[in-house]
Amino acid sequence: MNAVIWEDYLERLIDSWKKEAPPSRTVSYTDRLRKNALNRVESLRLPTIRDEEWRFTDISSLRNTLFSRASAVSLPDPDCRKNTFLDEPVYRLVFVDGQYCAELSSQINDNAVIVCNLSDVTAALCTPKTAQHLGQLADFQNNVFVALNTALMHEGVCVVIPAHTAPALPILVQYITSGKEVATYPRCLFIAEPGAKATIIEEYATSHESAFLTNAVTEIYVEESANVNHIRVQRENSQAFHIANNSVSVAKSAHYASVNLALGARISRFDQRITLSGEDAECQIDGLALITDHQLADTHTFIDHTRSHGRSRQLHKCIMDESAHGVFSGEIMVRPDSQQTDARQLNHNLLLSEKARMDTKPQLEIFADDVKCSHGATVGQLDKESLFYLQSRGFAEETARNLLTYAFGGEIINRIAVTSLRQRLEEYILARTQIG
Repeated sequence: MNAVIWEDYLERLIDSWKKEAPPSRTVSYTDRLRKNALNRVESLRLPTIRDEEWRFTDISSLRNTLFSRASAVSLPDPDCRKNTFLDEPVYRLVFVDGQYCAELSSQINDNAVIVCNLSDVTAALCTPKTAQHLGQLADFQNNVFVALNTALMHEGVCVVIPAHTAPALPILVQYITSGKEVATYPRCLFIAEPGAKATIIEEYATSHESAFLTNAVTEIYVEESANVNHIRVQRENSQAFHIANNSVSVAKSAHYASVNLALGARISRFDQRITLSGEDAECQIDGLALITDHQLADTHTFIDHTRSHGRSRQLHKCIMDESAHGVFSGEIMVRPDSQQTDARQLNHNLLLSEKARMDTKPQLEIFADDVKCSHGATVGQLDKESLFYLQSRGFAEETARNLLTYAFGGEIINRIAVTSLRQRLEEYILARTQIG
């Protein structure tokens, strides 16, 4: 793809944003951050398949539409609350076309949760935390999508869990896109202070079937001895473009667990960067991409062991049908000061048709000698012996295939601790595999 075309796309995008952006009467930390990111965008370009990290993911079709930033919000039907996969009580924070929607959100009266809007500079409880953490993990110097998100974010959410507390309910941050041919820039900053425990759920959904762009950035700080369970569900429509960056810092003796589900979008890209920054820090990251037709789901992960006695586990699975294309690139870095690191990475992929395609690249970079590290990847079709076994027990061939496909993805779904979400996802996968 000609670089000039991409540069022209960015120039037109930035010009359209400048025309829409209202003049600011105050200069806050977020204002300065946006300005610095905008200056950086002007010296970057969108990636092409000539870039190593994007060689399997062609996003040139983005140029066909100049997705203007979503601004005016038409409040969706109140029944859109039912458009979530959660049936049990949660603390709900709803953003429609990138803007906070108080009418659809919960009134949180829990001292274990502090919430503020990143655009509200008067939020005394969150502003010090915002200035200290926002934009520090998600580096925009060499990532054009993080730079665009930082420059163009209008509203975002900052959630702080005070030290040694645990919210009574999971925290759901729901992003709904209702506009057509628009771009939204969701931004989430989550801070679990020392000893805190919480479950946070990000859900990306849409209320229509037309093209749009979601460019999301999430930064998560898991401070000393804190425990965070992070679930991310992307189920946007089949014409959407979804690009997301998730950056996490895990401090001493802290634990971070995540499950990422890529179910929708025409093209989706999820970059996850986790830094185990303290001794005895742990993380477990699991993922499942369930795609069909001409969908493309790309997952890039980087786990950085920087201190001793760190532990990481990763299991990522892809199920591809028809002409779908899955991509996985996972890297584990073990630095010289990270002795007695224990790291394991697995990527298993299931091709349901001859046209489906998978590109996988697990990687280890080890600079310490007292470690236990392993990685591996498999790409294949359904096991013929398992099919034969089920058919010999009276199952029709189609039912046997669907049952094995469901079991393959169910291993990831079973790791979701939120009961209603797990059950709804099980129903969703059952429907997608046509068991019935």
